Parts: sequence; structure tokens; C-alpha cells
Amino acid sequence: MPWFSWRAGNADTTPENSAGVATVTATPLEDVTPTTEEEARVAPVTMERLGEALDAVDIRFLTDGGGSLLALWERHAVLFTLEGPTDEILVIRVRPHATVPPDWADRAYRVVNEWNHTRRFCKAYVGDPTDRGQLPIYAELQVPLGAGVHDALLRELVDCAAAVAGGFIDWLHDDGGLL
Repeated sequence: MPWFSWRAGNADTTPENSAGVATVTATPLEDVTPTTEEEARVAPVTMERLGEALDAVDIRFLTDGGGSLLALWERHAVLFTLEGPTDEILVIRVRPHATVPPDWADRAYRVVNEWNHTRRFCKAYVGDPTDRGQLPIYAELQVPLGAGVHDALLRELVDCAAAVAGGFIDWLHDDGGLL
């Protein structure tokens, strides 16, 4: 049985090459060239640009004492920050306001593992016990952006992460049955 590599686009109907691999031809995308110099800006991610991206997608936020941005919803909060040696890693971390009692630790780990096995975006984990002994639940996305980022991609990342965060919280309350 031949091995077929997968690439975006339509499979070429020509016979397999001598290595037994079918060739695939990419389907051209629409022209997505930015129309202005401002739209074409690829620059290092900064907290200011991160705030602008949140504003652009209508996510209201607060700034904490360390300069991180915190967006609050009814059942959860999402932290947007930069980490790494040169603040080149975009970190988006969601935490439900509710916590899990310590006697539910096994269930919490099973639920978090289920989320991680069935989802790609935002990986979940059980945090260290709080001062009251309760277990916080988190989901996090880390994206290295040392090469810089386009404004539109930064907006898309924060918008998608906020949507997935809401889905994660809904899932924990409903199908996950943890909160």
C-alpha cells in the first residue's frame, strides 16, 4: 500500500511518481495582500498591540499590576500576557471562577484529560491547590511570536482564543460535568 502525503489543495490525478507517492497540487487562495502599510505591519508583539487587538475584537479588559491584560466574563477570566526571555511568547490562559474540591481531584484530572484528547486549541490542566485547598482548572495557549506578527493574525488569535475559552467553560459546566 503506497504512502500518501497530505497537503492542502486538490489531489493531482496523475499516476504516482517512482517513489509511490501521489502528488498534490495546492489550490490558490484569494489575494490576501494587505491594502495599506498599516495593515501590512509585521512587528514584535507588545502589550500595547495586544490591547489594540483586544479592542479591535470588542473584548474589554483590565490591566493588572504586572501589565498583563485580564478580560472578565460571568463564569471565567482570560489572561492575555507575554512571557519568555524577550516577551516573545503570547500566553492566553483561561480560568473558571469556580474551583474543584480536593476530593474531586481524580475526576478533575479525568475531565481535563478528556478535553485534551478531544481538542487541539487550548490545553487544559489542574492547577496547584489554592490557599483554601481547592483545585483551580486552567486552559492555556502559548504561541511563540519571536519573528513578529501581522495585526490581523494577532486579532484572529485573541478572538479565537476567547471563543475557545468560552467553549471550554461551557463544556466544564455541561458535558464535562466538573463545575
